[in-house]
Amino acid sequence: MIPAAFEYYRPTDMAGVIALLKEHGDDARVIAGGHSLIPMMKLRMAEVPHLIDLQAIEGLNGISIAGGTVKIGAMITQHEIINSTELEKAAPIMKEAALQIADPQVRYMGTIGGNVANGDPGNDMPGLMQCLNAQFHLVGSDGDRIVDARDFYEAAYMTDREDDEVLIAVSFAAPIGGFAYEKQKRKIGDYATAAAAVQISKEGGKVGAASIAMTNLSDTPIWSEAAGAALIGTACDEASVKAAVTAMLSDIDPTEDNRGPVAFKRHAAGIVLGRAIARAWSRA
Repeated sequence: MIPAAFEYYRPTDMAGVIALLKEHGDDARVIAGGHSLIPMMKLRMAEVPHLIDLQAIEGLNGISIAGGTVKIGAMITQHEIINSTELEKAAPIMKEAALQIADPQVRYMGTIGGNVANGDPGNDMPGLMQCLNAQFHLVGSDGDRIVDARDFYEAAYMTDREDDEVLIAVSFAAPIGGFAYEKQKRKIGDYATAAAAVQISKEGGKVGAASIAMTNLSDTPIWSEAAGAALIGTACDEASVKAAVTAMLSDIDPTEDNRGPVAFKRHAAGIVLGRAIARAWSRA
């Protein structure tokens, strides 16, 4: 389909972006790679009278790792995440997840900023950011602020970002221990039926810390504190993994759609999480 008519802007600095957002309010949206917003516009699921392209804005590209903190500019593409040797050493789960997003054509253009800022419950990076306890860096007419990824998502396509704010970067402490991003989907390029991001650290042969987040199983990504807590202090045996899965199933709220009924999604979520925990533990 063809999207509704819109005005297109390509400002050259962030001040110009903020001015346009403040002028047009809820009628304006920024676009990064376009792989979240443009399909919605073409399907008439979103009408955006004023579209603001971020491609010409300097300072939104770059990956820095310093003092144990990873910071990724909003315009960094999934392709760049996959091919960053420095990022792979500091946070290998980022590459593992990015490789499972859509297909190479999408990964060449799709950005981390667009993936996390859109509020689409099917996107892969929001859940991963919650697993890593990431922070989102926003700039707007009232200045800069930082929001925890675990507090950012309010409902499907609804986030804590104000109309005149732009997400400019994500940051998180470089994770330690084992990791896994496990995703079940119907076909290449599809959103997840269920996906799990897991980070586990080992202390004395037992789980010292664990973080678990699920994707596309509620109207927001779900960081399951209870699921992670069920693993801590255990040898990650069958009983503890089952307890973690049970805790996660209490936190998610899937709905029936063309990816399957609720019972199937809950079953898939349990299988996916069990596999992710096993792989993360084997790497810890």
